[in-house]
Amino acid sequence: MSNENHKITTEPDKNMAQEEMTVELELDDGTVICSVVTIFSIGEKDYIALLPLGENGEAADGEVWIYGYSENPNDPNEEPELRYIEDDEEYEQASEAFDEYLDSCEFDEIL
Repeated sequence: MSNENHKITTEPDKNMAQEEMTVELELDDGTVICSVVTIFSIGEKDYIALLPLGENGEAADGEVWIYGYSENPNDPNEEPELRYIEDDEEYEQASEAFDEYLDSCEFDEIL
């Protein structure tokens, strides 16, 4: 999975007034379109949470994929880079941070 290609595009969501960001991942077994759930930071590192979409544009199985994320600060037009998280401890920290993000979203919905 570390040799994946990716392309980030912005496409309007037909059900929402705001735009939905999507990422196109070219995996060994084909291309997968993912919705960007959020981009978050832990210390100096940034991460992106992606929700794979099925052919109909709906969440495929509810599984979220987390990748390392980086942008070139010197060229805002350059395509961001995604990186596979190989370190188990780093992945666990990113997963826990994403879970905290989800908890805060649920709390905000209650208010």
